[in-house]
Amino acid sequence: MFDIGLQEMLVIGVLALLVFGPSKLPELGRMVGRAMREFRRASDEFRSTVETNLHINDPDPPPPEPTPTTIEAEPAMAALPAETQPDAPTALVSVAESEHGEPFVAQRASRLFHRRECAWVRRIPEIDRVYLKQISEAREQAYQTCPVCEPWEPA
Repeated sequence: MFDIGLQEMLVIGVLALLVFGPSKLPELGRMVGRAMREFRRASDEFRSTVETNLHINDPDPPPPEPTPTTIEAEPAMAALPAETQPDAPTALVSVAESEHGEPFVAQRASRLFHRRECAWVRRIPEIDRVYLKQISEAREQAYQTCPVCEPWEPA
């Protein structure tokens, strides 16, 4: 990064030793190390925020191709009367909610939380998901509402 050789480093070290003294030099090194670590953490957080915001307008991934078991199940559903056929999105949500029961989902490294029906939930790997029961719980953990699905709780 900086083209500093061994001789330049030695001169800087001797000057720091003369200016700060041998007792303050370790404390100064710790302060510089902490400042560098805080700067790196802030820059990583900023980068992840920008990447998240840039990917908000990406198109949704194409739906998965039907598997043979899905194709076999569809004719059986077509034989049912219209009143007894389950609504597809409701059926998917009820299966997912019965698995965890929480209506809101967030990603561990992200700042946003979503309703379970939001298209962004499908993009979150299962291992990185955080399931939330209430919006107040999400706010306590410093999550913000998704601008796409705008989560809300019924009164």
